[in-house]
Amino acid sequence: MVSIACRDMARHTRSVNASRFAPLLVLLLALSGCGWVTDALGPAPVQRGNRVDPEKLAQITPGVQTRSDVEALLGSPSSRGTFDEDNWYYISAQTRLQPGRFLQVEDQRVVAIAFNRQGVVSGIRELGEADGRPVTMVSRETPVPGNDRSVLQSLFGNLGRPGMGGAGIGNPAGQGAAYR
Repeated sequence: MVSIACRDMARHTRSVNASRFAPLLVLLLALSGCGWVTDALGPAPVQRGNRVDPEKLAQITPGVQTRSDVEALLGSPSSRGTFDEDNWYYISAQTRLQPGRFLQVEDQRVVAIAFNRQGVVSGIRELGEADGRPVTMVSRETPVPGNDRSVLQSLFGNLGRPGMGGAGIGNPAGQGAAYR
């Protein structure tokens, strides 16, 4: 009888200890979504684009290297000039995915290399945030003719049109409804 009581008491003690740790476990799981926890334990930054190594960039001398030299040294550019081939852009950024947020850009670099008409480097610039221009979205809409219909036109607009009731184009015999 005593051994049964001791066994029941041991089971009760284990369940009490387990029930003490359950709220702590739930609290830790809930806090894992918080920003200060995910910053310490969060994902590593991801390198995107073609990041130019400063040592390789220093090897390019304006007036000496050509397009093929630059491409051999830095790789192909991320973007080229819109209307000519005289400007190459090497765009890169380090991003981090934050849980419940958008992609966060941590370090963005743009290296612009200009070429003259003969294909020789004429200038090198590193562009930063100060060189960018803010873009504002326009909320205007282009009007489309034919879409300005009144409520009555919307309700009764299909009355009297050919093809209603099974007559017309869909019915080759031109007689009544398709199902009788």
